This record gives sequence, structure tokens and C-alpha cells, in this order.
Amino acid sequence: MKNINITRKISQGMYVLTTKNGGCIVDAVSQISSGENPLISVSVMKKNYTNELLKNNNKFAISILGKDVNPDIIKTFGFNSGRDMNKFENTEVNQVEGINVIKDSLGYMICEIVDSIDNDTHTLFIGKLIEADIYSEKEEMSYGYYQEHKEELLKVTTEKGKTAWICTICGYVYYGDEVPEDFKCPLCGVGKELFKKQE
Repeated sequence: MKNINITRKISQGMYVLTTKNGGCIVDAVSQISSGENPLISVSVMKKNYTNELLKNNNKFAISILGKDVNPDIIKTFGFNSGRDMNKFENTEVNQVEGINVIKDSLGYMICEIVDSIDNDTHTLFIGKLIEADIYSEKEEMSYGYYQEHKEELLKVTTEKGKTAWICTICGYVYYGDEVPEDFKCPLCGVGKELFKKQE
């Protein structure tokens, strides 16, 4: 039996990855070298618009999220596509090295891309740390904490009088009496079996 939930025990955090013109939520960030300009890696889904943007930019920023972050930041950057909206429109940011970083974070790292590695579902971008600052010493949000508290963090408000089905993975809301058999979540790609009817 393969229980893939064991991956939630890997110690990793929750971050907003940004680059020029976009950004998304990521959890797979690692420091892979040391020194004055350590290398930082971040893994981004290939289908994400941010992946496309990173391939046309030479820098990225990582904003580290705390446990008390405004959940709207996770909703905005995690469950929407930059192809459809300006994610920065209602988010307070600072500009550093020409990139937006999230004010409601514990701090940020700005990296210059030095390499990228494609695999079947993600691209691993490797950047050299060129600028960084700490905004707060509060406790960071781990991926495990996010998974345990996802329901309260991502409370979904649905339209009254409509039957709503909510994706249990990303929070996307489908309205209709039933979710079609061949339906795929437009945000995370899962099938109808992972949609739960709003009670």
C-alpha cells in the first residue's frame, strides 16, 4: 500500500513565488548551497502561468508565509491563474529588484535564475540569492500545518440558492446539480471524485 500523504511529513513551508507580472503559491523550496550567494531551488508546476513567466524572466522572489497570514493571500495566489486576473491588484506588496514581494510575510528572498531542470510535471528553477530581508520573527507556516488547517484557512463563500461543489484539493467551486462525469478542475486538474457538495 502506498500512502502518498507521507510527503506531508517532509519539512517544507508555504511561500508566494513571484516574478515580473505574476506569481503563485509553492511549497517545494530548498537552500541547496551556502556562502555569500547561496543557491535556492523552487519547484513549479509546468501548467502554472508562473512557470511560463519564469522561463521569460531572470529573477524570482520567495515571500515566506507565517501561520497568521491573511488566508486571502493563499486563495489569491494559490487558486487563481494570472492568465485571468491581476493577483497583485488587492495585495499589499513591496517592490524589490523590480519584483513584487508580499508585505504580509515573514520576509523575502530575491534570486537570479542560474539554471532550470524539467521533469514530467514540474520545473525546478535554481536561483542565486542576491537580496533578502526579514520582516517578522513570527512562526512560519509549514506545509503540514496548511494541510491540517486547510478547511478553516480556505473557507469558501458560495452563492445562495445554488448547488455548489467544492474541490477538496484547491477550493474551486463548481455550480450545478451534479458535477459532470468527465469534469476536470480548471485550477488543479483533479476529477469529479474529489469534489464535495456544500452542505
